[in-house]
Amino acid sequence: MDIIEKVRNFVEEECKKPSSKYGYEPYLFHFTPVVNYAKILAEELKADKEIVTIAAWLHDIGSIIEGRKDHHISGAKIAEKKLTEFGYPKEKIGKVKQCILNHRGSQNRKRISVEEQIIAEADAMSNFECIGGLFKAAFIYEKLNQIEAQETVRKKLENKWKQLHLENSKKIIEPKYKAAMLLLKK
Repeated sequence: MDIIEKVRNFVEEECKKPSSKYGYEPYLFHFTPVVNYAKILAEELKADKEIVTIAAWLHDIGSIIEGRKDHHISGAKIAEKKLTEFGYPKEKIGKVKQCILNHRGSQNRKRISVEEQIIAEADAMSNFECIGGLFKAAFIYEKLNQIEAQETVRKKLENKWKQLHLENSKKIIEPKYKAAMLLLKK
């Protein structure tokens, strides 16, 4: 089994565990779209596809295992431990960790490599894949009513759109962004 398949299996198994606060859904509706967008961007931007794919699978593992708070930090530690167990080269582990540490749009961290930028953008792009999940979070976790939820989802998608800095990302997401804004307008 290659390293990417080992990492994918690890993430899927963690999402299946009863201890996963969000259950299995993040695997299907978040991790998988992030990986798909990351691969597209890596291809278009001639980035290291292996680093990008592994980082995409692991970018939110801290949230699944330890919770959302500082999940970029816990995720980088979990990734280092797991990739070391898998015998992955140390210098490549460092690159994956940087992608995970710098993926959060809310952290305003300086991204040095194209791989880091790709993971951040793919993470933001994934929000346009499952808008139902954003509403689920608004209703269930935030206990919002329908009007509040619609406003929250609209603002989140506007924010995610603003986090896209690569022309490739904007070109891919623009039709979904425009459709969402049309449906969610005030």
